[in-house]
Amino acid sequence: MSPRQSPRSGRARGVAGADRRRTARPSREGGSGARPRLRPHSHRGDLHVGGHEHDRRRGMRAIHQFLPTLDPGDAVGNHTLEAQRLLRGLGLESEVYTQTVHHSMVGKALSFQKFTGGPDTAVVYHLAVGSVLADLLMSRTEPLIVDYHNITPARFFDEWDPPILHAVEWGRSQLAALAPRCRLGLADSEFNRTELAASGYRPTAVTPILIDLEAFDRDFDDVEFARLQAAKDAGGADWLFVGRVTPNKCQHDVVKAFAAYRRLHDPQARLHIVGVVASEPYAAALRAFVRSLELTDCVDFTGPVSAGGLAAHYRNADVYVCLSEHEGFCVPLLESMHHRVPVVAFAATAVPETLDGAGICLPDKSPAVVAQAVHRVVTDDELRAKLLAAGERRLGDFTLERSRARFLDAMAPVLDGAIR
Repeated sequence: MSPRQSPRSGRARGVAGADRRRTARPSREGGSGARPRLRPHSHRGDLHVGGHEHDRRRGMRAIHQFLPTLDPGDAVGNHTLEAQRLLRGLGLESEVYTQTVHHSMVGKALSFQKFTGGPDTAVVYHLAVGSVLADLLMSRTEPLIVDYHNITPARFFDEWDPPILHAVEWGRSQLAALAPRCRLGLADSEFNRTELAASGYRPTAVTPILIDLEAFDRDFDDVEFARLQAAKDAGGADWLFVGRVTPNKCQHDVVKAFAAYRRLHDPQARLHIVGVVASEPYAAALRAFVRSLELTDCVDFTGPVSAGGLAAHYRNADVYVCLSEHEGFCVPLLESMHHRVPVVAFAATAVPETLDGAGICLPDKSPAVVAQAVHRVVTDDELRAKLLAAGERRLGDFTLERSRARFLDAMAPVLDGAIR
């Protein structure tokens, strides 16, 4: 069976009200699922993309991007590559420069040491952690744009991970130091933009992260999905959390709520924690906590998974539970909406902004409260339908086409040469 031939039709088994579609979703961009073509505008030195024009005679010749590392499945890395495609579609030179590149991404980025700059060139720095790249760009003369993806506050790592503590403290100091040098501050969310402005960045703009959600419908792991569905045959709801295993994501609170849910509502439920371990001390404590609660057989720490495996987990899930205490945007919320998985989340940082009513947003994440909210989502068909409809509406704000347009609107002064 090809990745495009979905085995997902029918209903999720074993959970009341779990009637989410498992067929490929229709495209939100013109119905065909194809990306808009980036083609030359007629008979001029301009290029046209989605209503945006760039005159190479007046504006920048090149816009290059810098980020510390390029890893598969990373939202910031995917955003950077989407921005590169967009900029190249305008006829600009655009390379991605990094300190490190995952072996599976070799060829998609260059070493920062190869950057030479030049006239009519601007640079975009993706800021989420401390890096020598920030120091490099501080010393350059090209116009600097900072694309801020937020930096996790150091307090989350005080008792867990000194190296990460140092990295985020370094990042915060660089956030302040780059402000006078920066000509334009971009942010994934209003929450992030407010932090930029408070740090002295002027001007600033919100440009949602560029994410191709339709890619989930092109890459699917049939074998993994069959394995997950076989477990569902025994009954019980499937909880899902996707993200790095790290203290600010608060997977321990998800485990607490899950334990309460099994005790109060569904003793056959399963929890899937999908994502790479970013803090080994925290992950070790989390696994020990699961053992102490005698939940080892029903809590699955998958580690990193393929794109197709991630799609399978979303399609299998009955609810997405996020109790994180720090998010600058939270891409998995949109991924859940795309896969018609209702969301129960703690109302912290950028989460309420990203959800915008398309999920249950709790001011209290005590285990019994979360467990009851999940129980309602799983058993109340009317509530579930309302949440899924709200998710469909919210996704319309983040189509790749719309986000591209917002990115180009914000970058217009750079593209046109007004910022030099």
